[in-house]
Amino acid sequence: MGSPLGDFIRARRDSVQPQSLGMPDWGRRRAPGLRRSDLAARAGVSVEYLTRLEQGRDRNPSVAVVNALADALALDLTERDHLRYLSKITGGECTAHTRPAPPRREVRPSVLRTLGLLEPGIAVVTNRMGDILARTGGFEAVTRGTGLLDAATPNRDAAMQERDAAMQNGDPGTPNLTRYVFTDPRARTFFADWDAVADERAFELWHGPSAAGFEWFTAELAPAAGPEFTRRLNRHVIPRREPWRLHHPSGCELELIRETLELPEDAQQLVVFLPADEATARAVDGLAGRSAGRLRAV
Repeated sequence: MGSPLGDFIRARRDSVQPQSLGMPDWGRRRAPGLRRSDLAARAGVSVEYLTRLEQGRDRNPSVAVVNALADALALDLTERDHLRYLSKITGGECTAHTRPAPPRREVRPSVLRTLGLLEPGIAVVTNRMGDILARTGGFEAVTRGTGLLDAATPNRDAAMQERDAAMQNGDPGTPNLTRYVFTDPRARTFFADWDAVADERAFELWHGPSAAGFEWFTAELAPAAGPEFTRRLNRHVIPRREPWRLHHPSGCELELIRETLELPEDAQQLVVFLPADEATARAVDGLAGRSAGRLRAV
């Protein structure tokens, strides 16, 4: 049985071309990327030890070994942070067989007030699991008819505070972006770059609020999402955070830039979506029933 750390090292080794590191091209190979012996030599470890790491038989590499592997693979800053994170959680993985508690869904009142100030803009509060914990009317307008909010409180005309209060009760019907991406066929049409969004959602799960929360969600999602989800989860693709390009059911083509405010105290994020061009801005105005030129939250 492997480990998250071993999966990531192997995935990165397979994706690195020897020429990019100034190494000779040894011709056709059965597997892509660096040979295990090449990486071991660059990192200053034995092939046997690297094999144990990749296969999950050694789960506690030293800080020096982790840094040496990062250097040998020429990882960028984000990839290095992820490697260190996986080293930490792999060494302390929970082995309990009891069902862990779900992640928190409460949103602080001050965060809800901040969200209210962004109306009628497009904004949402989520956690790393993808739970949509609170959102503006603008976000509802952009996602209406896509299926993303189908699990939301049915009374769409209620005040935002009432909707948010209902969601804070840990309702299992809380809309979830990750579940939507992997289990709702409409998501593949709604997201023009579905593959990139799917990789991003899988990556976010590794940085959930706790190992218990991650285990809880993946145990629930994996059977429904199938091997497509599991494959992406184990690939550890570092997302590039590109704008969302959306095919709205109304026929509008939207491109939304994302600005994210981390809320580390709550293990949540406040995400604001901004039109990337005038055509998107006009389409958003139309979806929200606003006249063009009306002030949008910034």
